[in-house]
Amino acid sequence: MTHTDALARQEELQTERRDRVLEAADRCFSRAGFHRTTMQDVAAEAGMTAGNLYRYFPSKEALVLGLCERDRCRVAADFEGFRPGSADFLDGFESFGRKFFDETERDKAALCLEIWAEATRNATVARVHLDFDRDIVRHLLKIFEAAKANGNMAPDVDPGPVASILTKLADGLFVRRAIDPDFDPRREVAEVFAVVEAMLSGRVNFPRTDAEKESPCSSAASLHS
Repeated sequence: MTHTDALARQEELQTERRDRVLEAADRCFSRAGFHRTTMQDVAAEAGMTAGNLYRYFPSKEALVLGLCERDRCRVAADFEGFRPGSADFLDGFESFGRKFFDETERDKAALCLEIWAEATRNATVARVHLDFDRDIVRHLLKIFEAAKANGNMAPDVDPGPVASILTKLADGLFVRRAIDPDFDPRREVAEVFAVVEAMLSGRVNFPRTDAEKESPCSSAASLHS
């Protein structure tokens, strides 16, 4: 094995161990909550010593940031892989959205709530969470702009408020997934997409500020920032 190969293998092992720690933290935080979970709990769950754990993540905050970044990369890959067809855009988009809730177990949704709660107390987590949200809005805007170009969205509908409202509805679904034992993703996601269809067709009148009335593009532009 060459020196380059050895370095590549070492980096691969480091990545595997970081991923193992994050999966362990995911399970611990979902099971016991952020504040009740200790670094020793995560180390035991990962099958390593606390000393080894601290080599990869020096604190619980670092673990939360690592989880956010992991999920941010996964969601970005999902969005990049979505190729909406023009003929069946809404059906395809609903199937894409349903994936996030059909495959999300209740404890995973509970972990989202734990991270959101921590964001109310921790400025670093809040900033990372806000960046994550802005990434999702940017992905949604690309989808809606393509939909408008393909004739799947009314030409006078501003994609900005549509993306903003959809993220709020999705947050609500995650809360319900976490706290409602009778959560039915098929029914509840269908309800959300009935609203999405109404928004795309122009049947929803969005409130607009004076600045937005003067500049029709300002709403979408602000969500890009």
